[in-house]
Order: sequence, then C-alpha cells, then structure tokens
Amino acid sequence: MPAGPPTAPAGAPNDPLAIVRTRGYAWVLVVSALLGVPISAAAFGFLALVSELQSLVYSDLPKTFGFQDAPDWWAIPPLAVAGVLVALTIRYFPGGGGHKPAEGLKTGGAPSFATVPGVAAAAIASLSLGVVLGPEAPLIALGGGLAVGAVRLLKRDAAPSAAAVIGAAGSFAAISELLGSPLVGAFLLMEATGLGGPMMGVVLVPGLLSAGVGSLIFTGLGAWTGLGTYSLELSHVPAAGTPTLGEFAWAIVAGVIAAFLGEAIRRSSLALQARVDRHRLPLTVLMGLAVGVIALLYAVITDRPVTGVLFSGQDALGPLLADSAGYTAATLLVLLVCKSLAYCASMSAFRGGPVFPAVFVGAVGGLALSHLPGMGTTAGFALGIGAMTVAMLKLPMTSVMLASLLLGTTGLTVMPLVIVAVVVAYVGTLRLARLPAAPPPEARPQPAAPAA
Repeated sequence: MPAGPPTAPAGAPNDPLAIVRTRGYAWVLVVSALLGVPISAAAFGFLALVSELQSLVYSDLPKTFGFQDAPDWWAIPPLAVAGVLVALTIRYFPGGGGHKPAEGLKTGGAPSFATVPGVAAAAIASLSLGVVLGPEAPLIALGGGLAVGAVRLLKRDAAPSAAAVIGAAGSFAAISELLGSPLVGAFLLMEATGLGGPMMGVVLVPGLLSAGVGSLIFTGLGAWTGLGTYSLELSHVPAAGTPTLGEFAWAIVAGVIAAFLGEAIRRSSLALQARVDRHRLPLTVLMGLAVGVIALLYAVITDRPVTGVLFSGQDALGPLLADSAGYTAATLLVLLVCKSLAYCASMSAFRGGPVFPAVFVGAVGGLALSHLPGMGTTAGFALGIGAMTVAMLKLPMTSVMLASLLLGTTGLTVMPLVIVAVVVAYVGTLRLARLPAAPPPEARPQPAAPAA
C-alpha cells in the first residue's frame, strides 16, 4: 500500500497538479471509492432505523393502547422522553452528541471516530421521536467519523491530511442521495467547509467519487429492501409558466421576509441554547414538551394532524405541494408560525441538522405567498425554499441548486426567480447578522516609575 498522503513533492506544496500525480493521491481515491460502499450502506441503515422508529412510536404504539389513530396529544410524551435521552447522551458520550444545530451547519475539522456513538444516539433519539430537525448533519458526522476510523485501522501512520480528505469523502457518501442528487450534497459540503481555491478539485474529486458510489448503493438497497432511497424528491410538480415581472417583484419580497424570519429563528434558538446548556436535563425536556404543545396547538387550530409540525419535513414536502390547493392561506400561515417555533425550540436543545426544516418552512411560506395576485404555486414553492434555506444556512449556491433541482425540469423554468430570492435573502441575512463583539482594547503600558 502506498505510504504517502496526498501532498505535493518538495518545491510545489500548493500545486494541485503535483498532488494529483502522487501515489498517495491515487491511494486516497481507491480508499474513498471502497469506503463509499459500507458508509453509504450504514447511512441507509440509519435512515431506515429512524423511519421505522417513527412508525412504531406514532402509528403502532397508539394502536397497541387502543387508539385507532394517534391522538393529537400523543407527541408530548415521546418528545419528553427524547429530551431525557438526548440530555444524557450529550452529558455522558464523547463529542456532546455532535454539533449544535442552532450554530448552523458546521462541517469543518477532521471528524473523530470516538464521537460516532454519541452522534448516532442523540440523532436517533431526536429524529425518531418527533423533534423538528433533519438527518443531514448527523450523517455528515457519522460518515466522516467512520471513514477516519477505517483509515486509522488500515494505516495507523496515515497523515492527517489524507485522513481529513478521506473523512470528507465519507461525509459525501453518507448524504449522497439524501438531498435528491449527489451534486447537491457535494455543493452543500463544499460551501459549508469553505472549500475553494486551487485545492478545491484535489479534495472534491475523492468526495464526488465516494458520493457516486454511495448513490448507487442507496438506489440498490432501496430497490432490494423495498424501503425506498430516503431521498428528497417530489412526485407531483405542477407546471410553471415563464416568470413574470410580478413574480420577480414577489421574489424580492420573499427574500426580505426570509431574511427576517431566518434571523429571528437563529437568534431565538441561540438565546435558548445558552440557557439550555446551563441546565441541560430539565430544559431539554422542557424544549421537547414545547415542541409537542406547539404541534398540538396547530392540530387544534387547523384540524390537521400534528405530523405537519413534527419531524424534519422531508417526507411531508411532496404531499404539501400535491395538496397545496387544500390549504387556505390562513392554514399555511398557522403552519408557518408553528413549524418555525418548533424548529427554534428543537435547535436550541436537540441534535440534528437544520436543512430540511428550513426547506419545509420556506416551502410553506412560498405557498402562502402564492395566494397573492401574480404568483404561481410552483414558483412560490421554489423561491420560498431557496430563500429560507439560504437564510438559515448562508450557502447561496446550495440553496439555488436544491430549490431548482428538486422540481426537475420545472425547476429550470423558475430558477431565475429562485436566484433573485436567494440573493436578496442572502444579502439581507448578512446585513441583519450581529457584528462580532469588539476585541478588548489592548492594555496601555504604564509609565515607568521615576528613578529614585
């Protein structure tokens, strides 16, 4: 096995072509492709387990207790249990259960295999019991951690640079099909890590290779097991006409609204997080109860199921668009408020990813906007997703691609509107973001005491 990591020979430390020519880089490519198979299979198993536990808790258990369907209050006890489990995981497992979703999608730094059990436990407890977070951040951490652990097992003296590149490739493989396309996942990781410059291709190629392998594994396992691929996809997309001047105006409005709403959710969740961190167990349980009560209020007000508010929103996105005609503007506004509040409470205390709830909140807001004159349903749906995603993640390229590719060929028609909404929301979010605290002034030197 070649021993060298993907580093350039002496005299050309920053030359990407020199790095690609090394034997170490070829070793990285081979390992990335091979690890893509078990890591994507593990990611598929993780998503399947979460899905089965959700069905067990919210479908099978109510019937066991004599209910034909889960009553509206049913979500409150499981969410309290989630609070206990997540708080204990954060306190006692290495890594604190993974990154804090209120702080955004953080993927920087080499992952650690030691954090894998804690990340998995906290994410399973959060996602399967109804918390309003997505699986993408835990999968990124799990994929990277498993890849780094495998590298350390195969080659203990592997250079940190090689382990970091292969760890990134493991993350690519883990979310290869989650966002509907390996390209969207690649752009997500590329923007989230700040990958760029001449070294971008060096790191991106192993990731794309691993993502391609992972996509094939996801598709094969989905067909073989009959469970599907757990990929973000829409089966019914209404046709959209050529964008109009009125829709461009509404795209600007949507971007402004998304910037304010996203910043409100972020600041509120960070403020709550600071308090939860000081009293982890009781306040995590309290945040779980708050999510359950918010979902109950939505069901009481709209006479719709609590699942509209619970969970990440990934599986509810297609039915929401398909049944958009059955939602009044008032119902959509209530759903927007309740989902946003539950999203905020979930980010403050639990573990998971911020992407899918942001996508769902944006979709709801865009559909509400489509009730106004001059805005089509599909156009509103798409630009809402793009604007809210960039407001929460600050990843403009990913937001445009996600909102456009999700709609298939129709997405190409509405892409100009999505771009306008994303740009306005992105600039607005940056303007609204709080400035970092000023560093303390340097201590001025004290005048020397006069000589005696």
